[in-house]
Amino acid sequence: MKKIAILSAAILLMASFVKTGYNVGDKAIDFKLKNVDGKMVSMADYKNAKGFIVTFTCNHCPFAKAYEDRIIALNAKYASLGYPVIAINPNDPKQVDEDSYTNMQKRAKDKNYTFPYLIDETQDIARSFGAAHTPHVYVLQKFGSEYLVKYIGAIDDNSNDPSAAKEKYVEDAVNDLLAGKSVRLPATKAIGCSIKWKS
Repeated sequence: MKKIAILSAAILLMASFVKTGYNVGDKAIDFKLKNVDGKMVSMADYKNAKGFIVTFTCNHCPFAKAYEDRIIALNAKYASLGYPVIAINPNDPKQVDEDSYTNMQKRAKDKNYTFPYLIDETQDIARSFGAAHTPHVYVLQKFGSEYLVKYIGAIDDNSNDPSAAKEKYVEDAVNDLLAGKSVRLPATKAIGCSIKWKS
């Protein structure tokens, strides 16, 4: 019994050191993922970026679809100001064929995406970020070669009707950063479909 108790305590201690994703203020690691055009993309490729709107999303989820035009609008508004969108699909296509790489390419073409739409085949990046839903957004601010997490959560407070959204969380976060201020609301609850993890 004593050995079991010691082993249990050791497992709990190890678990306390296991990161389950980023918190606001953490440094995010860069990634190198395949875009729908076949090219590999990383944040380091954006030499003049001030930061990024990293969005975990997908093809099939009704919430992701509802926010798709808003994600496109975020890139149109903020890419030229130094905060481009990078979209990442973390879902296992074996569970949902609509989220396959081929269908990602089709979706990006049909919607005329002006930002990268990357496939996270190993799901390692989604796990490192701590993404749980589609969509799930991380606003990062660039400091030299480092990327600090400044906002985590939802795009706004109304998934059904963009015109009825009273709080535009991502826009507010990026506007605060562009103005040299602290983000007024650095974290919200991401609303969406659960990520389809590989078994």
